[in-house]
Amino acid sequence: MLREALFLVVLCLVAWIGFDALEGQRDEARRERDSAKWEASGLREAARISGEMLAERDAIDQRNTKELTDARTENERLRRAVDDGTRRLRIRATCPASGSLPTATGPGRVADAGTAELAPDARPDYHTLRDQHALSRQMILGLQQYVRGVCQRLPASQDTTFPNFNERTTP
Repeated sequence: MLREALFLVVLCLVAWIGFDALEGQRDEARRERDSAKWEASGLREAARISGEMLAERDAIDQRNTKELTDARTENERLRRAVDDGTRRLRIRATCPASGSLPTATGPGRVADAGTAELAPDARPDYHTLRDQHALSRQMILGLQQYVRGVCQRLPASQDTTFPNFNERTTP
């Protein structure tokens, strides 16, 4: 009988140790599950924010590309109008006052003939400058909008999801 009781006590002790080990494994599995849920939630939020940032970037790009296309179309329309003579390219200029002209030229003077105009060989340069100005303007505006709309929207707690995101690696 003592043997049976001792066997029963040992069996209960082994069962108790086994259940304790299983309980520890269960707790560890729960911690891992909770950690995975938290990480998945963080990744979903990061994906949502990334999607919004990409959509904002695409909207900025589309808007600025349209404005640039419109500016270039207008410039091309102006170029054709100047080339075919329906419009003139005028420049703002003033003629010097009569007292500032050298008197060595004599009494004969030419009256102001009208508004100053670009020479024909300078007109393509003018249109090229207009194109480059429109391109530069849209690039600068697009970058400013990108910084305001996308870069400054980065979440303040991004280091909790991506711990190495802010670290710079030097090559």
